[in-house]
Amino acid sequence: MRFLLKTLFAATLALSLNAASYAADPQKKEIVFGATAGPYSDQIKLGIKPILEKQGYIVKVVEFNDYVQPNFALAQGALDANAFQHEVYLKNFAGKNNLPLSELVKVPTAPIAIYSNKHKSLDAVKPGATVAVPNDPTNQARALVLLEQLGWVTLRPGLDPLQASEKDVVNNIKQIKLIPLEAAQLPRSLDDTDFSFVNGNFALASGLKLTSALALEKISPVYQNLVAVRTADLDKPFVKDIAAAYRSQAFLEVTEKSFAGFVKTADQQKLTASK
Repeated sequence: MRFLLKTLFAATLALSLNAASYAADPQKKEIVFGATAGPYSDQIKLGIKPILEKQGYIVKVVEFNDYVQPNFALAQGALDANAFQHEVYLKNFAGKNNLPLSELVKVPTAPIAIYSNKHKSLDAVKPGATVAVPNDPTNQARALVLLEQLGWVTLRPGLDPLQASEKDVVNNIKQIKLIPLEAAQLPRSLDDTDFSFVNGNFALASGLKLTSALALEKISPVYQNLVAVRTADLDKPFVKDIAAAYRSQAFLEVTEKSFAGFVKTADQQKLTASK
């Protein structure tokens, strides 16, 4: 984290020194992306960066290991865009922290999944089994909904599934013990728990495969990851170029080659259907 903060400070200082020229120049040519280490950073490096560089941009990628710093770095000007979160998280985080950030475009997304190093099947669950779940509200809600679909718990009737939390478990059918952890720590928890939910980006970054998961969620559009930008930048040419890159045929081809198993965006599905 100390290294991360130093990196952010350096990036912020460099950009602040040039802020006036960027604000005055509509033909901005350097774009700084933030992303969590793993597939969403790789999508930029393999697919988006080459497209934008052909247009004359210099593209830099800053990698993060948490879900907090990328939005603050974006709002403060150290980044021009970030790719790591879904719609629900962005709205909640930006609203809570009064950050003027907006969704630009959806990106191919790896679903949250349940893994185990101790059991080969979900049928192996026994009373007292330990189950690690994300501790941030939106991703914990996703895990709890999947647990209900598996028949392990029952949630409060009439509950908004986007708002589910531990207190909404009204019947712990399998008598499991929930262990909330930071999302980045979930892959490491597999040696200490019976089952662990792991967000797709952290699963892949740690070497886990989607095909080795015991169960995958069915991603709704609100849980599909996105590119966020400062709201004031939405109509700027470089932001429109970022969106066009994610919607391009070239990026679809990268997705199909290097990110198999990811849920495609609606734009990509349309391109696939038109082939």
